[in-house]
Amino acid sequence: MSTKYYRTGIFAIAFLLLILAQNAVMAQIPSTHWAKDGYQYYKVQSGEIVVLDARDAAKKIVLLSKEMLTPQGQKTIAVRNFYLSDDGQKVLLYTNAKKVWRYPTRGDYWVYDFTTKKLTKLGANLPASSLMFGKFSPDASKVGYVSGHNIYVEALADGSVKQLTTDGTTKLINGTFDWVYEEEFFCRDGFRWSPDSKQIAYWQIDAGKTKNYLMLNTTDSIYPYVKPVEYPVAGEAPSPFKIGVISAAGGTTKWMDIPTDPVLQSYVPRMEWAANNTELIIQHLNRAQNQTEVMLCNVATGKSSTIYQEKDATWLDILPEWEEHYYYGGWDWFKNGADFLWASEKDGWRHLYRISHDGKKEKLVTKGNYDVMQINAIDEKSGYVYFSASPDNATQKYLYRTKLDGSGKAERLTPANQAGTHEYDVSPNGKAATHAFSNYYTEGVNEVISLPDHKTFSGDEKVAKAVTASAGLKAKSNVEFFKVKTEEGVEMDGWMVKPDNFDPAKKYPVVLYVYGEPWGQNVKDENGSSYNFMYTGNMAQDGYIYMSIDNRGTPVPKGREWRKSIYKGIGTLNIRDLAMGTKQLLKERAYLDTSRVAVWGWSGGGSSTLNLMFQYPEIFKTGIAIAAVGNQLTYDNIYQERYTGVPVDEAGRAAFLKGSPITYAKNLKGNLLYIHGTGDDNVHYQNAELLINELVKNNKQFQLMLYPNRTHSISEGPGTGMHLRTLYTNYLREHCPPGAR
Repeated sequence: MSTKYYRTGIFAIAFLLLILAQNAVMAQIPSTHWAKDGYQYYKVQSGEIVVLDARDAAKKIVLLSKEMLTPQGQKTIAVRNFYLSDDGQKVLLYTNAKKVWRYPTRGDYWVYDFTTKKLTKLGANLPASSLMFGKFSPDASKVGYVSGHNIYVEALADGSVKQLTTDGTTKLINGTFDWVYEEEFFCRDGFRWSPDSKQIAYWQIDAGKTKNYLMLNTTDSIYPYVKPVEYPVAGEAPSPFKIGVISAAGGTTKWMDIPTDPVLQSYVPRMEWAANNTELIIQHLNRAQNQTEVMLCNVATGKSSTIYQEKDATWLDILPEWEEHYYYGGWDWFKNGADFLWASEKDGWRHLYRISHDGKKEKLVTKGNYDVMQINAIDEKSGYVYFSASPDNATQKYLYRTKLDGSGKAERLTPANQAGTHEYDVSPNGKAATHAFSNYYTEGVNEVISLPDHKTFSGDEKVAKAVTASAGLKAKSNVEFFKVKTEEGVEMDGWMVKPDNFDPAKKYPVVLYVYGEPWGQNVKDENGSSYNFMYTGNMAQDGYIYMSIDNRGTPVPKGREWRKSIYKGIGTLNIRDLAMGTKQLLKERAYLDTSRVAVWGWSGGGSSTLNLMFQYPEIFKTGIAIAAVGNQLTYDNIYQERYTGVPVDEAGRAAFLKGSPITYAKNLKGNLLYIHGTGDDNVHYQNAELLINELVKNNKQFQLMLYPNRTHSISEGPGTGMHLRTLYTNYLREHCPPGAR
């Protein structure tokens, strides 16, 4: 489901490390720390913070040495992340990170002051590793942070600490969020400094009436104990929100007057200062997430007014749901707050618009039949927005730029002869970028380039050389990218890895890897995307055909209709597409053995696996489902209601059950291995027991593996990863035997 266990990086091995270690995520989204000149950038290197220059790879200046990072009488600070003040005179250092749910967002903060040459720990009287989202005030005189669900401000001149809120508890949450806001809206950092450094705006989430899911820990003590998690399932109202503003010197919070449905409730997933010190701008979503209002709030009076609205027959995505650079906030303003950037699918494609401060004027910035896949940089001075798109191939990704005033056409900056997937971190003024490239037959390459000419500063065109060197590997690769059109006329992208020494006159077993929900794209033209991280051997050597297909509803750049067609169809439409796509391939390709067809997936992919096994047993003979949702009514409200509606009555509940595996469990005919962690705080272990009951009731035999107290990643505990992969591999080999026949 929404933990989104599918491949998103350039290398599948990076995904494997995420599954096994689940600690690779930074406190903030990792990116290049660009300097203001657009050429220099900062980086942690060999335990020090250094300044590098995109124009000269040999040039390096040590900004903070190990000696400078070593408090008196203590060990050197291991820097997890860092932030420079706007004036460049101070550095905020983040270390000793600990996880809050699945992200390491609490830890310790230190400040190094270049003027005084002092290293100071913040929140010295607060518990270790308890500070969250530390950030400089714009004037760099203070740092704000959250600890224990309350907001603090620390003055850097004298170290005095002011606790701004005092009512924070595990149920009344100030400056951060409850489980479901974090998981589904990517809301973690819940406070914002005003531009003049005098005020702080923040969220307060009241989870007091949100029911707890009681997780049972049976392994960490002789007597088991209950671990409650506030978790609103589909049909339950979300935790109410408040948006407040308080002086950085302390005082009374002024709450904004934001209308909400007193029964159904609503959401505010985005909030920022409106490029001034007197207004906030918020995005307000109704419970069904198909209507949004952009509102301005007067911080003095609390009065709010709607300046822009949008509706959709299905659902509306907020910006952080598809653009990771906004996970921790951000709102792009132009002309000193006169206009702001807005993303919308209202013309059938995901495009960027320029909206006036009062909402009365709008201008389409990106024009054409393509989706904006990422916002790479906005350079107002030169008048360009840099973005990623792939108009002609939904499995690839390229860099473009276009004029911010909406004039002219988008200009592709990625060279035309570099087919594949490109990732860029563009400097704020568009002068330089880090560039990573791979495709399915070219290993990943990294370089630093100038823009817009897309040339390396050194003249060593690493990506161009790699493309030339790997040209001959394309014909030799076992991987084939293909399109399949079902008998119902749905055309989908897929990849297939054929066995070594492939003989088209023979028949080979098929293993289909699935995700299938609106959070997963499997079919990407990038190196390692077709690697099965769960198989302990070599599938190609063992004689398997491994493949994947992206059904309708997957978040690929094929337009709004493709993505939104799955509305109220999770568990039915996507399953039909996957089944019919597989059926068509079995029909077209005689070397696919119809008697040996297996399917597997994790999380939402586990749910798809179960539904394929239960709804299309004539096609799929073996399935391995990991951490699957068995009943959609058990999953969280933000995710499940977004795609299926709000189940306020029996008809609404029926739509959820229509796509749930438990509804079809009675149809199981093949071999099923079901795997779940009993400590899963995302897709709860309850799903396993509900599914088991249905299978038992209908005398359906299957194999079950429960991992005690493991979370959704099933990664905790010694030996867990190897045990899981061995179990997976042995089951597959036994029930879907490898090799040609």
